[in-house]
Amino acid sequence: MEALVSTVNSIIWSPALIFLCLAAGLFYSVITRFAQVRHFKEMCKLLFSSNESDKGISSFQALAVSLSGRVGVGNIAGVAAAIGFGGPGAVFWMWVVAFLGASTAYAESTLGQVYKVEEDGQYRGGPAYYFERCLGQKWLAILFAVSAIIACGVFLPGVQANAVGNAFTQVFGEGNMVVTTFGEVGSFKLVALAIILIVLAFIIFGGIKRIAHFTQIVVPFMALGYIVMALIVVFLNLDKVPGIFSLIISDAFTAQAGMGAAIGWGVKRGIYSNEAGQGTGPHAAAAAEVDHPAQQGLVQAFSVYVDTLFVCTATALMILLTSQYNIQTEDFNAATGAGTIILQNIDATTEVASPAFTQMALNSVFGQFGQAFVGVAIFFFAFTTILAYYYIAETNVAYLNRYFKGNIPLVLVKIIIMAMVAYGMVNSSGYIWGIGDIGVGLMAWINILGILAIFFVAKPAILCLRDYEEQKKAGGPINFDPVKLGIKNATFWEKRLAKQQQDPKA
Repeated sequence: MEALVSTVNSIIWSPALIFLCLAAGLFYSVITRFAQVRHFKEMCKLLFSSNESDKGISSFQALAVSLSGRVGVGNIAGVAAAIGFGGPGAVFWMWVVAFLGASTAYAESTLGQVYKVEEDGQYRGGPAYYFERCLGQKWLAILFAVSAIIACGVFLPGVQANAVGNAFTQVFGEGNMVVTTFGEVGSFKLVALAIILIVLAFIIFGGIKRIAHFTQIVVPFMALGYIVMALIVVFLNLDKVPGIFSLIISDAFTAQAGMGAAIGWGVKRGIYSNEAGQGTGPHAAAAAEVDHPAQQGLVQAFSVYVDTLFVCTATALMILLTSQYNIQTEDFNAATGAGTIILQNIDATTEVASPAFTQMALNSVFGQFGQAFVGVAIFFFAFTTILAYYYIAETNVAYLNRYFKGNIPLVLVKIIIMAMVAYGMVNSSGYIWGIGDIGVGLMAWINILGILAIFFVAKPAILCLRDYEEQKKAGGPINFDPVKLGIKNATFWEKRLAKQQQDPKA
């Protein structure tokens, strides 16, 4: 199984996908005249618009839901893996992906808003919807929907759950060993699994509203708490900070693990972490109640900054400032001596693709409390990410339900995602991260190629940005008329505008 996963992964995550991700971000950055920089103040302002409705969630709630997907184990274990395999320079390439990816996030999330629909009393949208409505390619829409259901419902939840299990046992130990089909599993890990499954079931059976209300409280709290801990570490090692930033930048081009490793791991883990271009963000963006699609596009662009420039950088600084990391080749095996360890600061047996570096970094400053804090952080990071994955899978099942009627597929997805959480939690195989990478890569290929094709066919995201900028410059009021802009099949907005013209108070 591990060999198969590795082979498929190498095909999907070829240099072509890495180039495509960077090129798409650069393309949309230039086309939007670097809107992710020009409209930074507007992004912050839009975050706190309280426009929740019976059918939609507020911009902040949509941000929280999308951040719950972006801010996950990738911010802790993923950053550690990037440094461990790609060297400190990989962090620089994560920053590049975040900066360029913010424009990609704007484009895909604006498209999610433009082509959203109202179904079963709530707003739904995402790549499947805009591929069908803008490109007129139902086959591509169905392909993405199926890929998203497989990736978010099957492949990705196990990665988050696996990290939770590893962190939990590092904090509390294994407990009594219990013999299972998957081998011996610690009783403490099984208790953690039971708690996660019970709470997960309660929330996902409550729909997007329950997910939104949960994440809008948990996500800001957990992200802020994590950043505060990182700032304390930075403050205590203030004299080392300039040297660390110098190391990151210089190593990005002459990495100890090789320039290719730094770029490859930085881009891969960056995309896995912030999800820009992956096609996940538009699902939550489409659920938001806004006056203009560009507003939510800008909010989602800001979420990429929060994920990578804030949270991922916090992890990287803690690891690098405390020197709690090794750099090694991907095939390194401490037991057999195979592979190469390029730089060793800590025990060679320390697992790279895990939260271990981060836990050891905080443990070196805060003692046992630091290790426990990372365990708690991973629990919340991973749990909220699983919720986001469920919502994405649910939205794509809803899209396919127009072809396959009935509630059975949706119930089946709920059961499968809980089963995969259980599998990921008790499985100790190293290929669990590889499975997650396959899921990310599949969606990234389809979505990035799709949104580039949409630009050359209709340019709706750019038309929306120009229209919003013109209305803001004129002093408002803000509204969206897709027909006036030449945007076709944005039926939700056409109906909404017609209703507002008949009843201005509507």
